[in-house]
Amino acid sequence: MGRVSSTSEMAEKVSWHCALFMAVMLILSCCCEESSGKDYRGKEVLVLQQKNKPCDEIYVVREGETLQTISEKCGDPFIVEENPHIHDPDDVFPGLVIKITPFNNR
Repeated sequence: MGRVSSTSEMAEKVSWHCALFMAVMLILSCCCEESSGKDYRGKEVLVLQQKNKPCDEIYVVREGETLQTISEKCGDPFIVEENPHIHDPDDVFPGLVIKITPFNNR
């Protein structure tokens, strides 16, 4: 009996750490940088801008995204071919993890 409970405790700890890791990765992928700008009256305002950086190799689909928009954003026209776990290109949902390999124009 002691062995079963220790195994289930270990599995519970591992799953908790995995969930924590995924939450941290999701938060980091949404990081914004602050910059100041001026509004239409010339007053200083704080503006949040998404960092202009290429997509990471591991990409988590966000709300409202499609494979087409991700392909255009990340420069990877072969997302479906590189991700065999995507059986239907129209069945993409928030939280889906995909591999991105940007295509370099020659």
